[in-house]
Amino acid sequence: MKLDLLAIGVHPDDVELGCSGTIINEVKRGKKVGVVDLTQGELGTRGTIDTRYQEAAAAGIIMGISVRENLRMRDGFFVNDEAHQMQLIKIIRKYKPDVVIGNAVTDRHPDHGRASKLIEDACFYSGLAKVETTGDNGQPQEKWRPAYVLHYIQDRYIEPHLIIDITDVFEQRMKAIEAYGTQFKANDKDGPQTYISSPDFYESVIARARMLGKRIGVKYAEGFTSDKKIGIRSLDALIQVET
Repeated sequence: MKLDLLAIGVHPDDVELGCSGTIINEVKRGKKVGVVDLTQGELGTRGTIDTRYQEAAAAGIIMGISVRENLRMRDGFFVNDEAHQMQLIKIIRKYKPDVVIGNAVTDRHPDHGRASKLIEDACFYSGLAKVETTGDNGQPQEKWRPAYVLHYIQDRYIEPHLIIDITDVFEQRMKAIEAYGTQFKANDKDGPQTYISSPDFYESVIARARMLGKRIGVKYAEGFTSDKKIGIRSLDALIQVET
């Protein structure tokens, strides 16, 4: 299956928090979208590996994605080395996405920035013919490099290079986030309260979307960074903002 968009998160729920509105937008436009979680989030204080899989599956249904995989890298202790890059290269060549969206380039959680660099490097090396990989069918994979690699914004604010209107799908986006019932808006039965399970964190997610929306004259938006300059085919792609 070829994907138009592949969203990657080091932890289950990263993609939902960072770019689920954009994912839902693209799905509604008829695009094929997939999600890859690098780890099982096993170091999370609340919930279990099993509940994370259940929550990720529920969120995937809400977003309408075509496929979701977990590479089972070691939460907290994965590294950006050849072995981990090759795991991700196989996935990139398997799905041949035109666009990849990954973790923030730097953030409060050290896994996020490290994953961001791993994703960038794997996307580059995936385009080299002499980096050889074998697919699930045992056959050699063809090289593939996404046209764009974008990074969503996570806990710490980063000035975006691209802001996408998610107003029409905002409620659906929040339902995808809320699918992680052990992590957000949670009670005490799944473990002690944490930084992300507090009501303040949930409200900050909404506030961030409102703030980014205001930047482009809409109600809600998501922001992204890119090392590569982003081009458009015509001025029709510009949002008309009242001044």
